[in-house]
Amino acid sequence: MFYNTFGRFAVEWLSALDDEAAARRAAGLRRELRPRPAGDADPVTDLAGNDYLGLSRHPHVLAAAVRALEGFGLGATGSRLVRGSTELHRDLEDGLAALLGMPSALVYSSGYLANLGAVRALVRPGALVVSDAHNHASLVDGCRLACAGRSGREGAETVVAPHADPDAVAALLARHPGRPAVVVTESIFSVDGDLAPLPELYAVARAHGALMLVDDAHALGVLGPSGAGGVAAAGLAGAPGLALTATLSKSLGAAGGVIAGPAQLRRALVDTGRTFIFDTALPPAVAAGALAALDLLRAGDALRSELHARAGRAVARLRADGLEVSEPAGGVISVAAPSPDEAVAWASACRDRGVAVGCFRPPSTPDGRSRLRLTVNVGVPAPAFDRAIDIILKERP
Repeated sequence: MFYNTFGRFAVEWLSALDDEAAARRAAGLRRELRPRPAGDADPVTDLAGNDYLGLSRHPHVLAAAVRALEGFGLGATGSRLVRGSTELHRDLEDGLAALLGMPSALVYSSGYLANLGAVRALVRPGALVVSDAHNHASLVDGCRLACAGRSGREGAETVVAPHADPDAVAALLARHPGRPAVVVTESIFSVDGDLAPLPELYAVARAHGALMLVDDAHALGVLGPSGAGGVAAAGLAGAPGLALTATLSKSLGAAGGVIAGPAQLRRALVDTGRTFIFDTALPPAVAAGALAALDLLRAGDALRSELHARAGRAVARLRADGLEVSEPAGGVISVAAPSPDEAVAWASACRDRGVAVGCFRPPSTPDGRSRLRLTVNVGVPAPAFDRAIDIILKERP
């Protein structure tokens, strides 16, 4: 009887998955995995990845990673607290803290885990979390996890604030005077590439006694002195009551994430942060590559200038053709598409012509609109970048 019941359940479960997949396909929301070939064998011009400064294949970065690979092997073999920590991890954390202008930093194996850990660490019992409507999924999931009612966090709740609206954040905080609160935002937003009003948001947070967490993933290496990011560009590096996260997989061309803030926060994360304690460490070779990329990033003013010049040039051409385009603060350019199906068809047509672009559709888009997301990679030769814009315009719906 048990086996018959279980078998029926399994059939019904798989049937439900098939029905859900069919509904997503009908709505134009199916996703595909497309393996890409290595190096010169890849014929596609990349306007989809996040290697903004083209450092992922820089000889200095690769040489550092190879040396660490030969010395430590492929993986970290354990969590940071067991056997996963190396001098490379320590040096990377020290270098990131210095660049970001923060007292301390802690490296994670991914930016997603860093965001989960950061939000949870900042939320106190009964806290109010004010999250921007366009925040990345990792921040959204971090808010949900932090307010799940576990480990003394009963009564914590998340409210979603209108996008990039300090007055709305102030109004939400004012409704809960004296309540511990955390304001959560990105600096450069991952979907449209626009810049958050960080000074105004920080002023609101401080006026209401709230902490502030900024995800600087898309601004690190792109904004600020020596590429120190959006927080530094806003003059908030090391400001009291502020912590930031970032990924190492964009401008640094590596992988991993970081939380930067007061030394007390780092101590709490090492002692209690589940997404740090129970996760296998970032591989030493990746840490070594990121550390080498950090040196190049600091000296990368020419690369940053080229990135902003290309972004401006692309936006001007796309708008001149009548397309609705975001105002990019960094390397992310959002181009509106009429519908999910047309966004998919547009991206596919570009790929067929040798240009990879991002295709964002609900539920990935916070406003329910579909768009192409183009990213500027200065590692792509300038003529190839300009030809890619030609193709995007030619293949528009």
